[in-house]
Amino acid sequence: VQLQASGGGLVTSGGSLRLSCAASGGTVTSYTMGWFRQSPGREREFVAANTWSGGWSGNNRYYAESVKGRFTISRDNAKNTVYLQMNSLKPEDTAVYYCAASAQSRYSRQEHEYDYWGQGTQVTVSS
Repeated sequence: VQLQASGGGLVTSGGSLRLSCAASGGTVTSYTMGWFRQSPGREREFVAANTWSGGWSGNNRYYAESVKGRFTISRDNAKNTVYLQMNSLKPEDTAVYYCAASAQSRYSRQEHEYDYWGQGTQVTVSS
């Protein structure tokens, strides 16, 4: 599966952005989808994940503590796209954001358990 991330940009503190991750060559219902981010000088870190195991009953969402209550991961299976709605953005959210797909049905925060990666989209939050 190929992943194309988009929607990044420059926003002031407290603002919102919605990132999109469009999949091709495969369907998002076959994967656990995740978002990660990497800021300069830091390792890539987990942001959010959405499992899809056996349909809506297995549609579960997980978040890093730093974004819980501000970010929401969702998916539109008809559009084969996963989203990351980011509200109340802070300067420390500035990073390149990556979407990723894992063939495993269970949730994971670990990079190495994700099989496919998008190219990244830059999010910059000014104070």
